[in-house]
Amino acid sequence: MLAQQALTVQAATGGRFNLGNGLSHAPVVESMWGLSYERPAVHMRDYLSVLLPLIREGRASFSGDFFRVNATVQVPVAKSPPVLIAALAPVMLRMAGEMTDGTITWMVGPKTLDTHIVPRITKAAARAGQPAPRVVAALPVAVTDDAAGARERAARSFQIYGTLPNHQRMLNIEGAGGPADVAIVGNEKEVEKQLRDIASAGATDFLAGMFPSGDDIRASLERTRELLKGLVGKV
Repeated sequence: MLAQQALTVQAATGGRFNLGNGLSHAPVVESMWGLSYERPAVHMRDYLSVLLPLIREGRASFSGDFFRVNATVQVPVAKSPPVLIAALAPVMLRMAGEMTDGTITWMVGPKTLDTHIVPRITKAAARAGQPAPRVVAALPVAVTDDAAGARERAARSFQIYGTLPNHQRMLNIEGAGGPADVAIVGNEKEVEKQLRDIASAGATDFLAGMFPSGDDIRASLERTRELLKGLVGKV
């Protein structure tokens, strides 16, 4: 179903769609959804072994530990959409480099990108004879004159990510005390510099998780949006 949906959206958007996929987290999958989180990397590899052929070739025949599928999809598209996964750990990064178009990270700072994410996924792609992978860095961002206040707000708004093991490991590599420490905040000049640091660390794309700072939420978000729009293609 996801393959057919992805191809349909790709056709409807004139080839501008990117498909991102991830494993979520054990507390969510097990406690909220009541499903198993056993062997998540194997589950993802099996899933990709079905999804990617369906998207790229229109057919898949696969028998693995989690899925046994023999299926076809028929959605005419000029080019299949890129598929990226939320890979952070070494096994997932290797899988992303070998099988997909790249990774989408969240709450990963420049040090972690430079020393952990980018080297691992790039090496895996090269060994598999794949093109250089995309590294989409997603982080909270707020353009503001009150950086301290923005970080306090980020600490409250994103505190859950400091409790999830997958993100805790990335924050530890960064030497960050919590999500607020990797949030991108400051005035226009300061935020632009932080974004350039992310690019220098090897990120190919930036995904902004805009959050407001101060009492005027609309004005705060618009200030951030205007800066980001002005930096498109420049960072």
